[in-house]
Amino acid sequence: MKTARSSRIRGILFDKDGTLVDFNRTWFGITMELAQKAADGDEARARALIEAGGYDWEMEKFRGGSVVAAGTIHDIVDLWHPELTLEEKRARIRDYDDYAVREGSRRAVGIDGLQVTLEALVKQGFVLGIATNDSEAGARATAEALGLTALFSVIIGYDSVARAKPHADQLHLFAAKTGLAPAAIAMVGDNAHDLEMAHAAGAGLAVGVLSGNSTLDDLGPLSDAILGSIAELPQYLAHRENSAPA
Repeated sequence: MKTARSSRIRGILFDKDGTLVDFNRTWFGITMELAQKAADGDEARARALIEAGGYDWEMEKFRGGSVVAAGTIHDIVDLWHPELTLEEKRARIRDYDDYAVREGSRRAVGIDGLQVTLEALVKQGFVLGIATNDSEAGARATAEALGLTALFSVIIGYDSVARAKPHADQLHLFAAKTGLAPAAIAMVGDNAHDLEMAHAAGAGLAVGVLSGNSTLDDLGPLSDAILGSIAELPQYLAHRENSAPA
């Protein structure tokens, strides 16, 4: 549930896919190729795997909170390959991770206004970071491909911490690396697990964005604010700062 927050925000931790990167334009093709590989080229089975992972064929998008939209490569392998042994699953995770790092960065499509928005936030004095349920290598490769690396002080993947979202670990690692208290950090994301992490970690602000796969109904109960995309964030935070009690 939403909680009242009055802390001054000094750091902003962003989810990656659906928040900084257009999720469906970047990931549908990659996920379909992985599903085809998992299905040994059987197109019908590949489509069934994609659907099981959360793809809505009628809406042509992944559902918010689904395994593909919100989970890790571990979750996808567990879903698609329940028959594999633990060692076989580890090998498949490495294989899929390597593919996702390479193709996710090569095909990354940024949210409209991405660079100018991030530059504005840095100019406003905020410390920026990424926390994603993609791998750290994948997040770094995508930031590099989009020319954004220098704007982020910290980049965190699911494999940077013991527990991925919705647990508090990623936000607490960002706090430790920047020296900021969790209450001085805003978490911005397009899925419920982003906002659940914000609450679990004691973040100062939980901001939902509608640029990904989740709806207003999905994010509303967990958000202190809901924006169309991060492009609205500089103005929102400036207004919040100016209207805060002295």
